[in-house]
Amino acid sequence: MPSQLTRGYTIALVAAVILSTTAIFINYLTQTYHLPALVLAFWREAFVVVTLLPILAIFQPKLLKVERRHVPYLALYGLVLALFNSLWTLSVALNGAAVSTVLVYSSAAFTVLLGHWLLKETLGWVKLVAVLFSLLGCLFVSGAYDPATWAGNVLGIVTGILSGLAYALYSLMGRSASQRGLSPWTTLCATFGFAAVYLLTVNLGTGGVLPGSAARPADMLWLGEAWTGWAVLFVLAAVPTLLGYGLYNVSLIYLPSSVANLVATSEPAFTAVIAYFLLHEQLNAIQVGGSVLILGGVVFLRLFENVAASRSSPVSARVQKPPQA
Repeated sequence: MPSQLTRGYTIALVAAVILSTTAIFINYLTQTYHLPALVLAFWREAFVVVTLLPILAIFQPKLLKVERRHVPYLALYGLVLALFNSLWTLSVALNGAAVSTVLVYSSAAFTVLLGHWLLKETLGWVKLVAVLFSLLGCLFVSGAYDPATWAGNVLGIVTGILSGLAYALYSLMGRSASQRGLSPWTTLCATFGFAAVYLLTVNLGTGGVLPGSAARPADMLWLGEAWTGWAVLFVLAAVPTLLGYGLYNVSLIYLPSSVANLVATSEPAFTAVIAYFLLHEQLNAIQVGGSVLILGGVVFLRLFENVAASRSSPVSARVQKPPQA
């Protein structure tokens, strides 16, 4: 129904706006405190659970009840989330915000293709054009069109591409979770809980072998008495992460995973605008053009879906109309 599509697009766009602030928080924490990427990822997951769990316990306790048959699925979903957040945070550390943003939104193409193969979502020229617009827009907004940005950083590029693949898998599993009848907030609390356990295990069990992990257990308290750092980390988890991921999961009730992920690619454009107003970073003509491309791809996709929905409505109405006596 057109109303459901409109609701899904609106929720996905709001999620993108909220999530667009995460890069600012992550950049601040990694540059100011040199917080290891996987340590940051653990605390981000843990603080989401610490924030959401009491809220659900007080206002919606039934959402904390999960059928046993769903637990293995949620554990796997949490593993995908842990991989995505780890790879994304590590990609920012290795590539900087520009290249990592472009690489993570390779997820748009991954999601369209995997959604078609695994969930039987439609794949047409409209989606492919929207993917092209989104990828080109991300390239221009981030400034990663400069070849020098990519030079001599094979590990960073591979990490960034894997973060895009992990984001695509996260989107697909979110859509699958909604089809299983799981509440997006139940899913969010459970997956972030599992992700926190996985990341704690990785940080404490690898001895710093993995890039960005804790070299020793004491590194888990890297921020020490830097209370401002802890506050920023908590806000990162409690506001943009919790609300952003939560609303994105809600949008997957109304939209195919490929469409929701395409709408999410508007995040870099919103990040650029927020950085302009909060950090006084200037947008050049290429970045403005890239923002227009990203948002244009979303609008293009929405208009065609609206036309398709309006064309199908009269047909279904005629089919369902009872015969005259």
